[in-house]
Amino acid sequence: MTVANGLQVPPAAERNAEPILGVLRRVLSPPLFMGRSVLEIAAGSGYHAATFARALPHLLWQPSDPDAAARQYIAAHVQHANLPNLAPPVALDVSQPVWPVAEIDAVVCINMIHISPWTATLDLFRGAQALGAKTIVTYGPYSIAGDFLADSNIAFDQSLKQRNPAWGIRDVNDVVQAAAERGFRHEETVHMPANNLTLIFRA
Repeated sequence: MTVANGLQVPPAAERNAEPILGVLRRVLSPPLFMGRSVLEIAAGSGYHAATFARALPHLLWQPSDPDAAARQYIAAHVQHANLPNLAPPVALDVSQPVWPVAEIDAVVCINMIHISPWTATLDLFRGAQALGAKTIVTYGPYSIAGDFLADSNIAFDQSLKQRNPAWGIRDVNDVVQAAAERGFRHEETVHMPANNLTLIFRA
């Protein structure tokens, strides 16, 4: 973990930022998304929020996290970046019946689904639907029809369940079904470095 000037930069976030950004440039591109608002769920260190807002100035980026310590890290990135399209973090737990943000156009959720109970995934789509989001982008490790894609993902899944039995790598088919129940169509699965996937959903 790199920490400089109060800015947290997790090595994984630094590694995966550019590949994820490549997908976001395409699926949240102007003119359709010009001036549109994006809610980042579980923004963690804030490194992604600052990186994406800087690279995608046509988007209004709203980071969020349920953890107070994480919000402090995000706020440090927001202050350091000093970007007009990057808002201060808000306290948001997807299980809240009403999310403390205004209507949004897209939701980005990176590395949350596998380190939260399955109900959090259901709540993610419920909340996004309630806010009128038209696009959802999720990133992380997944299995596909039971195939974990790599032995490292199998080991990771086992370690997650040892830490918390409610956690674990989810199957794409289950996530797609959960999205469909809230009116989101699975548009694309993008294979990413380190055996991760990005899933794209449209309302």
